[in-house]
Amino acid sequence: MQVTFGVLGPVAAWDGAGDPIALKGPRHRAVLARLIVARRRVVPVAHLVTDLWEDPPPDAVGALRTFVAALRRALEPQRPPRSPARLLVTEGPGYALRAEPDAVDAWRFERAVTPSGSPADVLPRVEEALGWWRGPAYADFSDEPWARAERSRLTELQLHAVERQAEARLDLGLAGEAVPDLDAHVAEHPWREEGWRLLALALYRTGRQGDSLAVLRRARELLVEHLGVDPGPGLTRLEADILHHAPHLAPGRQGPADTVWARAAAAYDRSVPSGARARLESTVGLMRDLAVTGGGGLRAAREHRVAAIAAAEELGDVELTARVIGAYDVPAIWTRLDDPDQASHVIAAAERTLATLPPSTSSPATTLPPDAATAVPGTATPADGARSPLGARDAVRARLLATIALESRGTNAARGPIAAREAEVLARRLDDPGLLAFALNGVFMQTFHRAGLAPDRDAIGAELIALSARHGLVTYEVLGHLIRLQARSALADFPGADTHATAADHLAARHELPLVGVFTQWYRALRLDATGQAPPQEVEAAYRSAAARLDGAGMPGLEHGLLPLALLSLRLRHTSPTSADDADFGPYEPWTRPLVLLRLGHRHEAAAKLRDVPDPPRDLLLEAMWCLVARAAAAVGDRETMARARTALAPAAAELAGAGSGLLTLGPVSHHLDLLR
Repeated sequence: MQVTFGVLGPVAAWDGAGDPIALKGPRHRAVLARLIVARRRVVPVAHLVTDLWEDPPPDAVGALRTFVAALRRALEPQRPPRSPARLLVTEGPGYALRAEPDAVDAWRFERAVTPSGSPADVLPRVEEALGWWRGPAYADFSDEPWARAERSRLTELQLHAVERQAEARLDLGLAGEAVPDLDAHVAEHPWREEGWRLLALALYRTGRQGDSLAVLRRARELLVEHLGVDPGPGLTRLEADILHHAPHLAPGRQGPADTVWARAAAAYDRSVPSGARARLESTVGLMRDLAVTGGGGLRAAREHRVAAIAAAEELGDVELTARVIGAYDVPAIWTRLDDPDQASHVIAAAERTLATLPPSTSSPATTLPPDAATAVPGTATPADGARSPLGARDAVRARLLATIALESRGTNAARGPIAAREAEVLARRLDDPGLLAFALNGVFMQTFHRAGLAPDRDAIGAELIALSARHGLVTYEVLGHLIRLQARSALADFPGADTHATAADHLAARHELPLVGVFTQWYRALRLDATGQAPPQEVEAAYRSAAARLDGAGMPGLEHGLLPLALLSLRLRHTSPTSADDADFGPYEPWTRPLVLLRLGHRHEAAAKLRDVPDPPRDLLLEAMWCLVARAAAAVGDRETMARARTALAPAAAELAGAGSGLLTLGPVSHHLDLLR
């Protein structure tokens, strides 16, 4: 019968009959514990000496051999003299403990709590495994550096098992049994949001809705007061669901996707050590998926992105930092930033990382062609360079450049367009479809330096659709359709725009991309207005309905001021009695205020505002803002501002003002140019 070992508590060993084995002194147990931590691998003598003594004595190696000999006698008392040991063996430069996979309680525990099978199978297995704990893991060696990582891993695994046990009970309709253990769990480990979530859900399922909400409030207070962070999306979503008695909170079993997720997450937690750098890169992948869910997911992704970049920089690994920054390739369609402060942090980190990256593996790849600053996508790459082998560092560099291009959108910074074109050139030469799609997104965001560029953006959208459809890049295929929806709207091609709206909606439904519907619903309100298919009152209702979808969508850069701007545009086109004169126009205030003042009869104030009005930001509403300025300038006879507006709008004479946003319109730009003449 085999010897078994225990480290889920004080280090111990038992013989085949289950009787304790005397392990003598603390250094004997330390040698055994250190070999168990190594998981059957050889630990060199020099490492054992360093681990056992802070200041090794002169005869440390001899003492170590004495400990090993004593352990061998204790573990294999029936072994004949001078015969080779079978359990604690000498191999190469050191020793190894060749224990069987089920001979160590920590190893058995790890397998037992793997969430495989139905809740009915999981629950008894996890309950039994939790019973193997006799105290903190490696309790005798809590201060030893060599035990720290393994102690931390096992402790995390134990806490995870407590939560999986509760989850299985909930799935089996045993919410009442889950409450006491969860109550003790969160009291001892108050920073574990999953514990709070499960406790609140268990209380709700036992009919204690008030207690459930009180638990969530307590969790929020602890997190805010002691850690300075808001609850994560799981707790926030549960609170809202409890308040609305969401049907899915009723007892029920997990679906296949939930089960696979739980298994994979548990395996990852067990396999990847706490603090491993791989966790940062994996986290960015999760944030990327989280961002396209909208609402709290998008906000959480933005928040955690900055934290992940800071963590990577703190580790001092420039290439890891570059990957963490560049891996967040979430497609972006709107040209106004949701969080300008965060964007500036990301840009600064990307620039710092670019400056310290090792040189490019192929210097010609980072040299722009002479016409790159004005090239149309698809024409910037010389044919003889399309297949140049550039290496991973050039791909990382291109991702950093594309990030800078995206995060500097809507600004007048010269760096954005340059970074976009450099990223595009690198991506085309690397022949990397995903990287090229990311770079083209950056190029798109930098095509607003003047009015009238809808055809250029239409070409970018067409390339994105073709590229993404060939290579299965679903989110970028959706982006391509939304870009073309905007461009075709600007060019008054609404049948064409309809095609892209429908395609985007179909992809969104198939791949669970809820934010897409926000943009397609706004487009349909715009179409209703621009094509004259409905009276102004019906168009206003459509705009208000579209605006309602923005509530909680996690896109403040799009939401703030948009509905008042759409209603003002509608009123200016149709002289309809909408109520936007006292509205909050948010970021559009400087360009809307002169017209609002004129409508209120404040001509002198409007003229004064016009004298100070800045050029509009370089974004999807560039032409619309200039048209608002043009109307006000013509009304007060401000010839200087009229000349500015006419020069800015002339290249867009064939477009519908504002329709390039896919959201609203002020009618043909040509009508405003006629007004200025």
